[in-house]
Amino acid sequence: MKVALTFNVKKKDETLPLDYYSEFDSPETIEAISRALCAKGHTVDKIDVDDFAALSYFKKKRVDTVFNIAEGRSSRFRESAIPALLDSLDISYTGSGTFSLVLAMNKALTKKILLAEGIPTPAFQVFKNSTEELNKSLRFPLIVKPNYEGSAKGINKTSVVINKEALYNKVKETISLYKQEALVEEFIEGKELTVGILENGKTIILPVLEIDFLSCLKSGEYFYSWRMKEHQGNIDLGLTPTFYCPGRLDKETERQVKETALRTHHAVGCFGVSRTDIRLSRDNIPYVLEINPLPGLNPCESNLPFMAYAAGMKYEDLIEAILLSALEKKRLN
Repeated sequence: MKVALTFNVKKKDETLPLDYYSEFDSPETIEAISRALCAKGHTVDKIDVDDFAALSYFKKKRVDTVFNIAEGRSSRFRESAIPALLDSLDISYTGSGTFSLVLAMNKALTKKILLAEGIPTPAFQVFKNSTEELNKSLRFPLIVKPNYEGSAKGINKTSVVINKEALYNKVKETISLYKQEALVEEFIEGKELTVGILENGKTIILPVLEIDFLSCLKSGEYFYSWRMKEHQGNIDLGLTPTFYCPGRLDKETERQVKETALRTHHAVGCFGVSRTDIRLSRDNIPYVLEINPLPGLNPCESNLPFMAYAAGMKYEDLIEAILLSALEKKRLN
């Protein structure tokens, strides 16, 4: 097949916040996906959507499908930009459609849907400014996040707060720096888990990945912060989490966690691939933190490939499975 690989590549700009480009993919990831597709017999055009006039390209070039990992550069609906363009041109592409991509970027709205579906998610409140009263039902510790970001942007060791003064300082900082509402939710003490799902005519729930931050406590980063994701494995910074895949769960808890991830995948309307981040509380309740319809695909660093390897898949098989989801979606439509 002729495949167009669409992406935004990471860049360096010292005038912007350090985490500004964290959602975008590294050249190593882009090359790895391209090699995997070629290894499966496909021909690939690599399309940096920042450098190409994407509309012009797709009008002039014939491709069989698009392998899309473009995160988008502007607006709260940025992840849906390339899929919306491809929908208008009737070109198939991997992953979820525009609605699910827009929805998943809005953490608070996603949580409302989860609650309506009876899926556990931490209690929360959205702050449009730093003068709003804290809901009396919320209990410290709380964690403060930008409402419309991914890849742990805006999350650091000061994001978990234990009193009102720290809360309002962090809310004010988040709104000012990221120009959007701050999501405040109860911080769930327990195990950090993530679950990947693949769909291409059949549904595969990958082995649960557990991330243990016990060895990172001295760094103050005992949860998935931006620094943890960006510098994972850095001994000097103390950012050396331990990974268990499958996670250290009994069979019943594993079943509940996987079921929760699949229900979340369906509730948000995802298709093809997703990764759901979960905190398993000390009383074994799997609380959904968020869902990512465009999970990272770095073969050496990203969580979804780790889970695929634990399931016995090679990297090329994972990429092919995601590619085939585009054809299945086109068949269903």
